[in-house]
Amino acid sequence: MADSPVSIHKPGTMAQAAVAATAPEGMLIAPVWKRVVALALDAFLVTLILALFARMVFFNYLMAIDLLITSQAPYVIGSWAIHLTFYWLYFKYTGRSYGRSLGQRAMRIAIVHDDGSLLGIDHWGRRAAYKVKYVVPFVGVFLGIWDIYKTWQHETKRSPVDLANHTVAAVDWSLPIETRNGLR
Repeated sequence: MADSPVSIHKPGTMAQAAVAATAPEGMLIAPVWKRVVALALDAFLVTLILALFARMVFFNYLMAIDLLITSQAPYVIGSWAIHLTFYWLYFKYTGRSYGRSLGQRAMRIAIVHDDGSLLGIDHWGRRAAYKVKYVVPFVGVFLGIWDIYKTWQHETKRSPVDLANHTVAAVDWSLPIETRNGLR
């Protein structure tokens, strides 16, 4: 029989236990709902900026896939190219400048390597390309829902974007002090 009826399991959650081999002690993985809200904030901000500069004509062409068989097809294709490129640039350069997007910053999420170190500037382009799939008109929402499901099913609670890029979406205040000092 055990000496104590209470047992303590470290590092806390199953997700923390799964990444404990490489992650610094005490680093918490950001909950899925915070990551979804951060992406929604980013999408709202970028959509607002695009709406201010291009007015609603841009979004009319973006959603008009029926015009692909008419003479208006170059405008539809151009609006898709502008849309996806603008999001890619947003995710890439906010990551390079702040170490995360503005939505992630608002939700206090930090994107770090598995070991808790900050990403270098050369990692943000690839990560941004993976995140652009969530803003593809018509199918991006379904891809996002599927990735939310896969994140909940994964033992470390890391998203497919994180797994593909060897990163972790961590709660920023749980990072080591030297990593926190590198975030803006």
